[in-house]
Amino acid sequence: MSEIRLRIRGPSGLSTASLPDDATVRDLRAQIVEKTGLATYDVKYGYPVKSLLLDEFEQHQNLAEVGVKLNGEVLIITPREGATAVPPAAGNEDPASNGSPPSPKLSLSRNQKLSDDPPEVASPEHGGTFVLRVMPDDNSCLFRAVSTALLGGEDAMTELRSVVAEAIQNNPNEYPKVVLEKEPDEYCRWIKNENSWGGAIELSILSKHFDIEICSIDVQSLAKVRFNEGQSRRCVLVYSGIHYDTIALTPEVNAPPEFDQKVFDAEDLLVEEKSVALCKLLQGQHYYTDTASFRIKCNRCGGIFTGEQGATKHANETGHDDFQEAS
Repeated sequence: MSEIRLRIRGPSGLSTASLPDDATVRDLRAQIVEKTGLATYDVKYGYPVKSLLLDEFEQHQNLAEVGVKLNGEVLIITPREGATAVPPAAGNEDPASNGSPPSPKLSLSRNQKLSDDPPEVASPEHGGTFVLRVMPDDNSCLFRAVSTALLGGEDAMTELRSVVAEAIQNNPNEYPKVVLEKEPDEYCRWIKNENSWGGAIELSILSKHFDIEICSIDVQSLAKVRFNEGQSRRCVLVYSGIHYDTIALTPEVNAPPEFDQKVFDAEDLLVEEKSVALCKLLQGQHYYTDTASFRIKCNRCGGIFTGEQGATKHANETGHDDFQEAS
């Protein structure tokens, strides 16, 4: 199958995207969000510059129907006024992901586990050591990670899901169907389900709710994505392709988690430096899932697919939504 190769220029730089020749408008939108981190945006292309009005097309329509030859094209993506922006890290022109699980969201379990020799990064300047606090492998890992960082325990998932649903209901212009990929009421019901994943939308909402910057670091690419940037406080999450964990500063490596510090002064640049160093060690242990090329098994029919795109296509065709990383 031939591919559509194009470049996407967002606020943080230029990246390359590849789509199959039967890709849909939904697939293109997913690439734009992944490469730029923008939830709402305008698209321009060509010279002289023209607008590509994706809102005028149905999500399932083939890209061949948009009337623009996209192969080899450069799409210029600009945030709309009031848009929720999640810029990739500076200097990371082609991030492996934007800190979000696959979209549309699937129930997907992973094989990756932390090694028997978990990495740690000493920080004499802080009088302790930066470590990873691993969240359970369930579909609530994002909510557990935020709850652990900000509320002192993992068990506020239901409350945090409700916070997200309420924010979406109260801000219909910011979270329309085209952003959510579902009708807002349907999305709110869906996100309250304990088996539903959270991603960039949820982190953006929760960061604003708690008046804190949430920095998500991608293990595979070491890209940093900042939600609600500019706040005085920051917490750091680790994104490993289909899972979120929390970074903590512990006074002693074997100290109980209740002695952790997980919220930091946003102006303390050393926290970010140590967090990236920890993620680099995790990268060396291959503590991540490459969502573009890993093998995925459908737990409903036993089919094996390659990458999130293969699983998503199968899910759209069959309604199957329960997957696991294949051995």
